[in-house]
This record gives sequence, structure tokens and C-alpha cells, in this order.
Amino acid sequence: MKSSVIVFPGSNCDRDAAVALGRACGSPADMVWHRDTKLPATDLIVLPGGFSYGDYLRGGAIAARSPIMRDVVARAAQGVPILGICNGFQILTECGLLPGVLMRNAGLKFICRNVHVTVANTDSAFTRGYTINQVLRIPVAHNEGNYRAQESTLDRLEGENLIAFRYTTPEGAANDAGNPNGSARNIAGIFNETRSILGLMPHPERAADPYLGGTDGARLFDGLVAALAR
Repeated sequence: MKSSVIVFPGSNCDRDAAVALGRACGSPADMVWHRDTKLPATDLIVLPGGFSYGDYLRGGAIAARSPIMRDVVARAAQGVPILGICNGFQILTECGLLPGVLMRNAGLKFICRNVHVTVANTDSAFTRGYTINQVLRIPVAHNEGNYRAQESTLDRLEGENLIAFRYTTPEGAANDAGNPNGSARNIAGIFNETRSILGLMPHPERAADPYLGGTDGARLFDGLVAALAR
């Protein structure tokens, strides 16, 4: 399986994502610079976490208009799976590949800690390695992770089963106590209509090795590789 990790100025999780992918699939990812205009042949595109372009204007706004993103959007139209983590999720909403927007956290403070999420949908290449309602412990690190969208969009995401992960308590309750940033309906990650694109704020690549303090994120990469290597 061939994978590509896009590197923007200010990305700081590109290497983490590449290491997690390499562990899962056994081959190194192509690191693609933001000024490139063409991706190599690839089975998966990863938009990593970080602070692309220093988060000027707002998280992901400038990165969404970088040269490489034109080919990312074109590959998305061809059905190439795309995984956007944290800043990558923000970029996906800014370029219109996912609906909604990531606003400042409800408490107006940067959050960097482990949180709990439940798996809301296992019918995708990204989440096939989990069980429905499984509780995961995965780190977040963001200032703008408060997912917002129009009520009609939120209803559509619910109705079409396009919510991938929800913030919860350790016991799996999706309530205010388990919501670290005020996201609407406790949403931590969503799919596009065909579930070929996933954006999520938690960092599975930072929970993919026991030395990192947890392995709950590893199954996302393992399941993804198993699905795409067929």
C-alpha cells in the first residue's frame, strides 16, 4: 500500500503519522511538500496535525489554498481515501471536502490531554478495526476543535450515519462532562458522504505504540491498511 503525507510549513505531526503508517503497512510513506503540485501514485492521503502557516487567519485556512491541495481535491473526486487529523480536519473543512467548521474551544484555552471518544460507525475503511460504541483513549492538542455546523447539516450527518467518533466520558456517555471543547453533539470526527474521507480532532498517531502511553489509535491504521491492501 502506498501512502502520502502532506507537509505544510508548521506541520508537527507529519512524522508521527508517517511512523504510524509505516508500522501498520511496513513501507514508508511519501512525504509531499505543500508547494508540490502533483501527488505520486497513492492509495491514501494524510493531512497531518500541527499549525500550518502558523494558523494565520484561522486554522487550516491558508493550507487549504496551497498548491498541493488542488491535486488532493482532484484525488478525492477519484475516490482516494483521505485522513485529516486535527489541523488536517480543519483543512478539510476549509477546502470544502467536509462540512462545518472548527471554532475556538468553548473554554478559549488550548487543550492538550487524553480524552475519551466512542466509535459511532464501523462501516468504513478507517473504523473497521473497532467495534461500535467502543470507548477509546486518545490525545487531543488543539485550540480550535469546537466542531460547528448548521442544524440541518448536523441532522444530515446523524441521519446518514456520517459521524465517526463522539467525545464521551470514560464510561462512554456523550454528555457535557465528556466534551472537552464544546463541539456540537459531541462530534469528534466525521466522514464525507461516501466515507472515503475522515476528519477527526483526536490524534490516533499519538496513541499507536505502547511507548506513547496507549495503542487505541493503532487499530485505525491497521484497519485502514487491511482495507486498502486488498
